[in-house]
Amino acid sequence: QVHLVESGGGLVQAGGSLRLSCAASGRPGRYYVLGWFRQAPGEEREFLASDTWSGGRTYYIDSVKGRFTISRDNAKNTVYLQMNSLKPEDTAVYYCAAVPSGGGWYGGSASWGQGTQVTVSS
Repeated sequence: QVHLVESGGGLVQAGGSLRLSCAASGRPGRYYVLGWFRQAPGEEREFLASDTWSGGRTYYIDSVKGRFTISRDNAKNTVYLQMNSLKPEDTAVYYCAAVPSGGGWYGGSASWGQGTQVTVSS
């Protein structure tokens, strides 16, 4: 499994931007899928975006499409989530995850970071 550590969360005003980072210990295999999720208080964990470690297969949910961008720096073993035009409803703990292609995000082969808090004030 891959060990993941998120960073970059914080407090930002509505309309602002943040970039979250997810550093992976070891190099995820090219067939790994990297994803970003979030969980607001009292809510279920929500998938946001994903890409393969080899790149080129990004996917976003509609509510963040055009505002959030997932990217990778393979040399740094790091995945990013650039978040623009933030809204108060984006307030949540944000998590990154990695899973071998074909595996489930909540299966035994998935790895999760510890989460980073993002708070958007109105």
